[in-house]
Amino acid sequence: MPRLQTWAHGEAFGTRRVPHSATLTPMRPRHAYVHVPFCRHRCGYCDFTLVAGRDDLIGRYLEAIGTELTRLEEPLDLDTLYLGGGTPSHLGPVGLERLFAVLAPSLRPVAGAEITIEANPLDVSAEFVAAVRACGVTRVSLGSQSLTAATLAALDRDHGPDDISQAVELLHEAGLSVSLDLMTAAPGQSLADVEADLASAIALAPEHLSVYCLTWEPGTAFAAARRRGDLAAVPEDLERVMFETAIDRLEAAGYEHYEVSNFARPGQRSRHNLAYWDCRPWEAFGPGAARFDGRIRTTNHRSTTTWIARVLAGEDATGDIDRMTAEEAARERLVVGLRRRAGVERAAFHAASGLDLDRLAGKQITRWVAAGLADDDGQTVRLTREGLLVSDSLWGEVL
Repeated sequence: MPRLQTWAHGEAFGTRRVPHSATLTPMRPRHAYVHVPFCRHRCGYCDFTLVAGRDDLIGRYLEAIGTELTRLEEPLDLDTLYLGGGTPSHLGPVGLERLFAVLAPSLRPVAGAEITIEANPLDVSAEFVAAVRACGVTRVSLGSQSLTAATLAALDRDHGPDDISQAVELLHEAGLSVSLDLMTAAPGQSLADVEADLASAIALAPEHLSVYCLTWEPGTAFAAARRRGDLAAVPEDLERVMFETAIDRLEAAGYEHYEVSNFARPGQRSRHNLAYWDCRPWEAFGPGAARFDGRIRTTNHRSTTTWIARVLAGEDATGDIDRMTAEEAARERLVVGLRRRAGVERAAFHAASGLDLDRLAGKQITRWVAAGLADDDGQTVRLTREGLLVSDSLWGEVL
């Protein structure tokens, strides 16, 4: 089942484990991610790079972001800019204006660029909306997770259903595009709860939705509670029905199911996420942020305090460097491509990777088609719905 991926929070990927791929000709990035690690508190399921209750670090963080930006030889003209976290909205209107002022000399969105910021519904006020509009933001991704009070409590969230509704109303009144995150398979969640979430979400008419099944990430409070027997996972058969229900209800409401976990109104797909899924180069700044130059992924140190200290001391703040062979990169390109409902087109895959799709994974594709997990018309390979529902189990055959 599509999980709450560590490299795909319905939206931002810059701090997550993003598959990357080789390109034949290096390109200058036209996409950038900025990681804002501050949160009010850490939710029990969260293993993202963040600090809670450390607002005293915000000033030094902003200074470090400005310092890290100096590694760019010249300013970048951007088609998309994404601020993720953490919770960027936790900086507040003044803090966000300070952050955008730091970014402005080096990261320059072009006319018509998509500029997204993640937000906690509790942070969305008239002052917040005015600030993000003044900063050029076009799209707000709300970490809603659910619109049912019991599920929100089970997920350790600090907002309620009314906070989400009020946030969406304020954002829409200001002409901003809205994306909502919804989670299924939460502790104690029933199919009726999921159906209620979907009905409430559709009524709010967001332009985009991301729907994920909860993953019990090692090291999280939820994983520890599960080991103790204090929390239990939803049965797999119910988890499947929950996600199929989400697909059916959202498609019936006019949303395009364009990637395993993502749905959008026509013309409202996440352009930033599409850049990741196309394996285009991107830049990334902040603790735990991963940048990709077409062949190599470089990830900053995940500790916020260590990253700040190293950057401000003029030291290397790199955490990991991941280099791949052309074949390894092509295999990851295939996985990312098959997560998209459009699938992988053979000629485009060869042009991007330099490798032949059938020589790389022909046996696996033939097996998937025979099992009803994929369709292949000779030009394009796509996963069927059945394939999408079990896609996580297929990737090992390719990677």
